[in-house]
Amino acid sequence: MNAILAVKQYITKMVDDCGSGMKVLLMDKETAIIVFMDNRVDGLGYPSTGIVSMVYAQSEILQKEVYLFESIEQPNRETMKHLKAICFVRPTQDNIELIEQELKAPKYGFYYLYFSNRLGMQAVKTIATADEQELVREVQEFYADYFAINKNLFSLNLPCCYQNMSWKHDKLDRSIEGIAALLLSLKKNPVIRYQHASENARYVADGLKKFINKEAALFDFRKGDVSPVLIILDRKEDPITPILNQWTYQAMIHELLTIRKNVVDLSHVPGINKDLEKLLFSGEQDEFYDKNLYKNFGEIGQNIKSLMEKFQEKSQRSQKLESISDMKAFVESYPEFKKMSGTVSKHVTVVSELSKIVTEQDLLALSEVEQEISCQTSHSNAVEMINKVLHNEKATDINLLRIILLYALRYEHHSGNQLQRFLDVLSRRDFPDRYKKSIQAVLYYGGKKSRGTDIFGGNTPLSITKKFFKGLKGVENIYTQHSPLVHDILDSLVKGKLSEAQFPYAAGSPVRDRVQDIIIFIAGGATYEEAHSVHNFCSTNQGLRVVLGEEVTSASQRATDGLKW
Repeated sequence: MNAILAVKQYITKMVDDCGSGMKVLLMDKETAIIVFMDNRVDGLGYPSTGIVSMVYAQSEILQKEVYLFESIEQPNRETMKHLKAICFVRPTQDNIELIEQELKAPKYGFYYLYFSNRLGMQAVKTIATADEQELVREVQEFYADYFAINKNLFSLNLPCCYQNMSWKHDKLDRSIEGIAALLLSLKKNPVIRYQHASENARYVADGLKKFINKEAALFDFRKGDVSPVLIILDRKEDPITPILNQWTYQAMIHELLTIRKNVVDLSHVPGINKDLEKLLFSGEQDEFYDKNLYKNFGEIGQNIKSLMEKFQEKSQRSQKLESISDMKAFVESYPEFKKMSGTVSKHVTVVSELSKIVTEQDLLALSEVEQEISCQTSHSNAVEMINKVLHNEKATDINLLRIILLYALRYEHHSGNQLQRFLDVLSRRDFPDRYKKSIQAVLYYGGKKSRGTDIFGGNTPLSITKKFFKGLKGVENIYTQHSPLVHDILDSLVKGKLSEAQFPYAAGSPVRDRVQDIIIFIAGGATYEEAHSVHNFCSTNQGLRVVLGEEVTSASQRATDGLKW
């Protein structure tokens, strides 16, 4: 199962099915493609990448005779009857109305209409009525209705899904549609399980069951020996993972610089080169990034050094143009040389900025405290460490909040709980009131009463206190003691030991054989660290395929600021 490949195959089929000839790609704000040249990002008036850009570079699509990229929402587009229009949009009411207007006053020769999810009969009738000139050559549903971040990670890009800790109806419907699209794109009709302790997880599971039953013909795939499993989790079961600082490359970039639909905005960095203000981080378009997604920070430094040495070697060769054959070879290799130059500049810039933040905020020391509080049991040691941290001048408010949150969750009912004393100390250094309020909100959201599992308990199958040491010195030992809950849930599921009481079936019958295909959706947001954990788990379990999904990728700043997870 590969989320990126599934979306990419849809886009490829759209373009290929139109045949030869010059084409324009019409998109909406969610499917839009960005222009990415020499590491600089520009869009169609949209702030970040869309579904297409997550998997396809503009240069790749240009090779398929797509020479123009337009927004269907832009009313003043030039009329070009010699172009075929490939229209790929979400099947929303607004987009149907825009297509209706487009067909009544067509700007292109022919139209091939593709929708990212189910298209209602009324919408089909509207399109047919508007197509008075009979220019529509194709109307199809291609279920690329999600953002494929990694091969094993997809997002629906839905922030602020909850009100009073319960689903907003429109966001619930969109989540169900997005998960259903993923299943259709992967050709899976799964057994559905959900977290019993979570109403939000049950709503998703029930909604998907109804969707699949209603669209039974779409889900009539050839059945394998073992049914795939879709399991719906709730972020509140593991409130720890989004709070912790992480030390793998992708997770660090998101935590410290923020990745929004594969784009990192560095425009706030003093003295940044204009060409490096907005950078695209996509494993499909950046081989170095793809190979180093899950490498720890120490390894990244060494790998970037090797990358720079290779570039310097190629650069020196390019200066020795002593014959016609030398010049010819240089011209032929120039695109690759230029791409490598952009890759080196991008990663050196980002790693330099990460290193600067790590040093300025003393993150190594603070992260060690986070891991100790999360994974150790001594309350007195935790209090001693926090007392030191509270007087660390390099500790920012958000990093102090992380540590206080971990303490509040870990020792929520401890007889010697000193949360109030810590808050009193923080008040003397002008700690933001909104952060103080978020501590109570997180305890309400993810405290012991709200969770179905004891994440700080003993040797239970779902305990995340289990430490894993990889036998290496330094960062791997100290800073990766914590293991996300999703790892233990996967382990129990694969071994057939996942409790049916805690994770009942919403659809399908119990799977008795070893599961091979698993889709996990975390209501409330997943983290890059959990994607890393899924990747590692699959690496050590041959033949297992897992895809992780979420509404929006969690970082601690968003997870604690107003509890928007």
